[in-house]
Amino acid sequence: MRDVMYLGSAPYGEDCASVGREGYMRQARAECRAYVGQLKRLFGAPPEGCDLVIRSNPHDFGSYLSVEAHFGDEAGHEYALRCENNQPELWDAEARGELGLEVSQ
Repeated sequence: MRDVMYLGSAPYGEDCASVGREGYMRQARAECRAYVGQLKRLFGAPPEGCDLVIRSNPHDFGSYLSVEAHFGDEAGHEYALRCENNQPELWDAEARGELGLEVSQ
């Protein structure tokens, strides 16, 4: 059986797409992809048997997207905990570039 750990959809200090707003799915999907990439840059690739996935979740105003760690063993659990306990506050330069945001020098 695989366990799941919710990791959010973007760094906790960043503004992100709002459910119900026009263009939400496009923006949220891009943010989640950028977030997965940033987590992998920070913590390395997930160990075998652990995946960072983008999931659609039901909400009163429509579905919202989030990033989750899916794992089935201790190594995957430890990786998921590292991601959860050390989430970045802000987008890194590569993620900012992917999202078309201004990149500071």
